[in-house]
Amino acid sequence: MKAIILAAGRGSRLKGITDDRPKCLSIVRGMTMLESQLSVLKTGGVDEIIIVTGYKNQVLEMFGCRTVHNLQWEETNMVVSLLCASEEFAHGAIVSYSDIIYGKDIVSQLAKRTEDIVIVYDRDWKRLWELRFEDPLQDAESFVIDSDGRIRDIGRKVQSLEDVQGQYTGLMRFSKKAFEWIEDFCDRQPEKVLHKMDMTTMLRSLIKERYPVYGMAIDGGWCEIDTETDLALANRLCAEGRLDFCG
Repeated sequence: MKAIILAAGRGSRLKGITDDRPKCLSIVRGMTMLESQLSVLKTGGVDEIIIVTGYKNQVLEMFGCRTVHNLQWEETNMVVSLLCASEEFAHGAIVSYSDIIYGKDIVSQLAKRTEDIVIVYDRDWKRLWELRFEDPLQDAESFVIDSDGRIRDIGRKVQSLEDVQGQYTGLMRFSKKAFEWIEDFCDRQPEKVLHKMDMTTMLRSLIKERYPVYGMAIDGGWCEIDTETDLALANRLCAEGRLDFCG
């Protein structure tokens, strides 16, 4: 099983922490987020890891993984970073944002799924969002899933909790066939649109085109780190034993 880690971004909302390092090298409980992911992915059943780099790419080349550089990292978003690793699309792969931490059980469960597109989402998202934001709706996005486990909506700004059955985590799995769908979809997009496209916009578009996109539910056990406040929260949750992300 392969994994592709999307690590091109700087993470400007972490301010001075990322002046000399990519966002994924921020430290939680004495370990960088990237070191945590490498450990957890390997323990969860991944045997080959590719890192898509951008900002301060040289620093990421010392971790013993193959790297692919997104030369346009300053002007592009997650979808273009994923396409930079297109040579890896001949087989299925787990795809992970680099600014999240999670445990090996989530990885091993995801590795066993057989659907073409599987997106990990947090059913217990509100508990974490209430710790991160005064108003959970401030950052929450739509996530609607049907009784068959297929995602029907994802990634829109919402005004009501009725449209939020969970939150997208930035961890997913694509089959070889799914990568073919993604490449076909991206080939049809204008360059300016593609360069700014985020992952949930692409997924929502695939859903609209009736491609099957499934959800894999978790109840907490992960954390997203966008800001200094998120970093402090992750350290606190780990210290309290509420977040275990070591492989």
